[in-house]
Amino acid sequence: MRSIERRIGLLFGGFLLCFLVIVGRAFWLQGVQGSSLASEAVSQQTETVTVPGLRGDLLDRRGNKLAASEDAATVYATPYQVKNPPAASARLAPILEQPRGEVLEALTADSGFSYVAHKVDLGTAARVEALGIEGIGELPDSRRTYPQGDMAGQVIGAVGSENQGLTGLEEGEEAVLGGTDGERRIVKDALGEPIRMETVTEAEDGEDIQLTLDPVIQQKTEEVLNGVGETYSPTGATAIVVDPRSSQVLAMANWPPADPADLSEVSNDDLMNKATGFNYEPGSTFKAFTVAAALEEKLVTPATEFTLPPSIQVADRTIEDAEERGTETLSVGRILAQSSNVGAVTIGLEVGAEKFSRWIERFGFGRRTGIQYPDEEIGIVPSLDQYSGSTMGNLPMGQGLAVTPMQMVAGYTAIADGGMLKRPQLIKRVGEEEISEPKGRRVISPEVASEIREMLEGVLAPGGTASEVSVPGYTLAGKTGTAQVAEDGGYSETKYIASFIGFAPAQNPQLLAAVIVNEPQGEIYGGSVAAPAFGQIAEFALPYLGVPQE
Repeated sequence: MRSIERRIGLLFGGFLLCFLVIVGRAFWLQGVQGSSLASEAVSQQTETVTVPGLRGDLLDRRGNKLAASEDAATVYATPYQVKNPPAASARLAPILEQPRGEVLEALTADSGFSYVAHKVDLGTAARVEALGIEGIGELPDSRRTYPQGDMAGQVIGAVGSENQGLTGLEEGEEAVLGGTDGERRIVKDALGEPIRMETVTEAEDGEDIQLTLDPVIQQKTEEVLNGVGETYSPTGATAIVVDPRSSQVLAMANWPPADPADLSEVSNDDLMNKATGFNYEPGSTFKAFTVAAALEEKLVTPATEFTLPPSIQVADRTIEDAEERGTETLSVGRILAQSSNVGAVTIGLEVGAEKFSRWIERFGFGRRTGIQYPDEEIGIVPSLDQYSGSTMGNLPMGQGLAVTPMQMVAGYTAIADGGMLKRPQLIKRVGEEEISEPKGRRVISPEVASEIREMLEGVLAPGGTASEVSVPGYTLAGKTGTAQVAEDGGYSETKYIASFIGFAPAQNPQLLAAVIVNEPQGEIYGGSVAAPAFGQIAEFALPYLGVPQE
């Protein structure tokens, strides 16, 4: 009897001990670990995904999209969940337009997560989803598209894999164009199926930017520049077209072109916008500023004549003209029309080093033009205290300093627009805000500007360095440049930069264009390489803009 009671007591004690253990465990789970376990349960039932904010669009002056963003998807794999990777890759590869081997590699990665394809369009993403392959999922994304192809590619610039601006306006206007990502929480049931979606933070799209570029003139300018590239095989070339009355940029082209949608075989040099990033010695196109300085200082008039020997000695430098000649008498106007080096240096010496240095600065050389574009170069201009004995044998004819194409365009725009130097304008509108036209400042008088314009007509007249270029119905004005490339402390005998900057109609300019060609092959002269390209652009653009014939 006692044995039975003892057994009952032991059994009761065992039950009591088990009960106490269960109660203690429940207390521990609920009281001590309850919050963490609840959090873990919630995390197993919810998933937070990033909702990308779309970048703002880049538009031309007519509102056409040059660069735009659209919703996309990134396809990923959970490799251990993919039951038959070879079969799955065979089905996915054709849809994603990727090599089957690359897809298979992603599906068999030694990790719990692997990217299969980035930034696929929504139609492709829907086809992938319809396959119903276990272990394949999609994340919301966005991608940049270029509806006009590679038009203005270097100007627009490129974006990276995270939709951040890398070059060009994409980089420079990142604060405006870049959107802000948002977050959404997906709530799932016990089987892991989504049952509802909650917005944690809203995604914000970037603002649009409208440019001053005219799509028709841009396309024509690129077409002309491509012709120059194919004919002369230079290392690079750029062309800029502006309305000199407003300083708005109508076209900004580069050769070779670059497609921002495909950066696989593009170098940093290919992506550079040469209009603002290329430093070069301007050569004879700079002579217009030499003459402007002398006119403003009232040292000469267009009719002032100089008796010019075949060469002129300045310190250790002997300057000659491009073509051999004897001693001759030329007016200031003919010096400019025939692009006489000896004549330009003679005029520069009349101005003197101190005043000439001030005029270089007055026309904006050695500093940024202020165009709304990132990483604008400033050129290389010696300060007065850096002048040597031969400096004034170089600067008046465009040697011994470096400029950018945009600086030269800004300077010539001042001549074309009655003496007002303005900041070139590339951005017309940001979001809903219209950008006001730059005011500018006077650098030369309207009278001097008119005199220079008239003298520059002679460049395209018989006996000028671009006499073969004409546009029926319009009087053209401009200046050729053929500059040796500076290298190794001297000047190359085989490498040249051919350029032309001009405007029309000559006495009422409504179009200005510059063409700069770096190291053309075969022909080297600005009059034969760059000036005809200017003529083609002007012949198309003047009627297109409705400029009446004279």
